[in-house]
Amino acid sequence: MNTTTIVIFFAVIVLVSIAIIVISQFREKAKIERARTVKALEDSYYLTQRLLSELPPQYLSRDLKLVVLMRAEDICKELQALKTAQPVDQWQSQIKATRQRIEDGADEQSPQRIDTPQRCSDVKQLLQSLFKLIERQQKKGRIEKSLARKLMSLVLFLIHKTQADLLISQARDLIRNNELRKAIHCYHLASTELGKIKDHPMAVKSIKSYRMRIKELEGSLAGNAPQKSDEEQQRLDKEWDSFAHEEEWKKKADYDD
Repeated sequence: MNTTTIVIFFAVIVLVSIAIIVISQFREKAKIERARTVKALEDSYYLTQRLLSELPPQYLSRDLKLVVLMRAEDICKELQALKTAQPVDQWQSQIKATRQRIEDGADEQSPQRIDTPQRCSDVKQLLQSLFKLIERQQKKGRIEKSLARKLMSLVLFLIHKTQADLLISQARDLIRNNELRKAIHCYHLASTELGKIKDHPMAVKSIKSYRMRIKELEGSLAGNAPQKSDEEQQRLDKEWDSFAHEEEWKKKADYDD
């Protein structure tokens, strides 16, 4: 072998080695990127399930539920294309069953109270995630701009209402302890919170009801109205919860139309 042949031989070996390294790195990078994509999709799917199961039932209108299910369906299709080990077929069956219950009107549940700061914080975080989900679905062209705008307005209202609901829950506890001044203050704070979105029709109705309650409490404080027993107050609170829940669903039905 002459010198030229030896040089060419080693050059070929070096080039082949470099090619093997580059290909290996490319495959490893693709593998890592695929794993990241799968993980992100799985996290997104689990988020859709949290939105449906952990948000107070009275917060979720029909359209909100359907948009979340649409996103869950899209995620399942992407996971199927990636051929992951997740039970995607089972997830799709569950989505289909949930959608059918919604369309049949068989998915209504009892309203849940926001009665602790932690619960309030958790719900607000979920609502913020829901807002972003709607925004992304609109940008992808999966939902109409007008529907997205309407739903984002509703979610924004619910974020503020979550804080107001916590204040109302605290006010009721204070009333049972006969701390009427503090209860009135909580109602004022709740009214101020919803005043931040006073253009929303549901906020206007809630603020009106809070002001009526403030007048009742001020009357009791001034001795112009008889104090209600704890048992009577609990009964009235339950009636109010039922009334508020029914009114919200009527409003949401109008919204969906």
